[in-house]
Amino acid sequence: MMAAGVAAVASCMGLVIPLVLKWLVDGPVADREPGGVWLGGALLLGLGVAEAGLFGVRRWLVARPLAFVEASMRAALYQHLQRLPVSFHDRWASGQLLSRATTDLMLLRMFLAFPLTFLVVNGVTVLVGFAILLAQQWTLGLVLLLPAIPLIILCSVFETRYAVVARTVQDQTGDLTTVVEEGVLGIRIVKGFGRHRSQARAFRALTERVRSTELHKAGLLATIWALIMTLPELAIGAALVLGTVQVADGDLSAGTLVAFLSTALTLRWPVESLGFLLAMSQDAATATDRFFEVMDEPTAEQQSAAPRADALRTTTPHDGLRFEGLEFRYADAPPDAAPVLAGVDLHIRSGETMALVGATGSGKTTLTALVPRLHEPTRGRITLDGRDITALPRDELRELVAVAFEEPTLFSATAGENVLMGAAGAAEADLVRALQVAQADFVHALPQGADTQVGEQGLSLSGGQRQRLALARAVVGQPRFLVLDDPLSALDVHTEALVEAALRQVLATTTALVVAHRPSTVLLADRVALLSGGRIAAVGTHHQLLGDSAEYRSLMSGIEREEAR
Repeated sequence: MMAAGVAAVASCMGLVIPLVLKWLVDGPVADREPGGVWLGGALLLGLGVAEAGLFGVRRWLVARPLAFVEASMRAALYQHLQRLPVSFHDRWASGQLLSRATTDLMLLRMFLAFPLTFLVVNGVTVLVGFAILLAQQWTLGLVLLLPAIPLIILCSVFETRYAVVARTVQDQTGDLTTVVEEGVLGIRIVKGFGRHRSQARAFRALTERVRSTELHKAGLLATIWALIMTLPELAIGAALVLGTVQVADGDLSAGTLVAFLSTALTLRWPVESLGFLLAMSQDAATATDRFFEVMDEPTAEQQSAAPRADALRTTTPHDGLRFEGLEFRYADAPPDAAPVLAGVDLHIRSGETMALVGATGSGKTTLTALVPRLHEPTRGRITLDGRDITALPRDELRELVAVAFEEPTLFSATAGENVLMGAAGAAEADLVRALQVAQADFVHALPQGADTQVGEQGLSLSGGQRQRLALARAVVGQPRFLVLDDPLSALDVHTEALVEAALRQVLATTTALVVAHRPSTVLLADRVALLSGGRIAAVGTHHQLLGDSAEYRSLMSGIEREEAR
């Protein structure tokens, strides 16, 4: 507000200049007084310097708070993204989120820095200026007011059309960002299959769409700006002709006409700038809508149903991990589609390791994602030592449960930082132990050891190295419960044997659910659960299920044949 006030004072100071000109023409110039002319010139110079200085102060006042506002909004958006459920991120393209965090917030900052201030300033300047014009010569003032109604109608129509185009181009820019990001992250696939030309063509087609929309937007802006500039110019021309006639007839002094036209020319910029100020305002309004589309999404905590009355009750202190009548279906699944999980009942005793086996698409990964509440069950419940996970604060739940996924995700940080992300407050000794368990001693041979940057997505490492770092991250905090989704799939046979030997020591001190695709991984477990058709079809030891379950024998024999090839 202070910046807008300073700018308004500076702008209105420009309206004093025509009054000084009127005094100069009707006074010292008409009376041929050189002293008065020099005084008038000094006044005009002083007013110009003061106006420029006030605009500089406005810029200084605006810069710091706007930088803070933009940074705060970007931080709030990022924090909110971290709290949104996984289902949200499954639906939204990362490029759309990235464009909202960068381009859209930049548009908001630009709006707050310039258009918002000058819409207020120009409005005040126009009101004060027309008051001066009407006071000087009301008939000429009315001539200049004639374009007001057409301008209001034109601006209303322009805003309606421009809003649609502005939203389209910002959405298309988000799509373009997504394509660039996917092309960079998938560069090995693009090059490996020689698809760079087709990717370039697809990108060029999307770029052409953005270009076409931008040209349409520019055409709208050019049209409204031409009309906004033409109507006031015609009004000023009419006022000049009428004023000249009045001066010739002796009804108006030359100084008053000079002052009137100078004031009208001073008001020309506030009126003519209305076109691009409205355009920038509409861009900012669209950016605000896109920003709050994300911010208004309910977080995982807000989407979670309230725990049942018995959820807070602790049944057995060392009950292990239980799935009771668990059912799950994805939110975007068709209403008539069968649930991914239907009536899962499974008990993993405290200190026990349970292997989860099933055909591809049977729901193993989905089941493991429910334990740390990456998804919420549609029905049923999960308990940890008798405590319903919905009654546990998420921070506490994720301290109790550690996870390692089949597709390891690493961040643009050091190898050590990626591992220590698995436990707050973990020490150097914990890092060394976790690397030993995961057979990730290759970290010590890196150029800077554990302080070596592994690059975006850890692509500077092999698949097996990334998987071992992800496993080390899961075990670094010595969690009470451990959920591993096929953690050894990318390892060679020799490394797998070493990891399994070290992993047995960890599994002996925790309650673990391990998704297994290899017989060697199954043998790490005390018991095995067969998931079929969204249900637990059989539970027993590996040897029991080999004898009792034809489906299990088929799965294991198929795996063994594949490994033997």
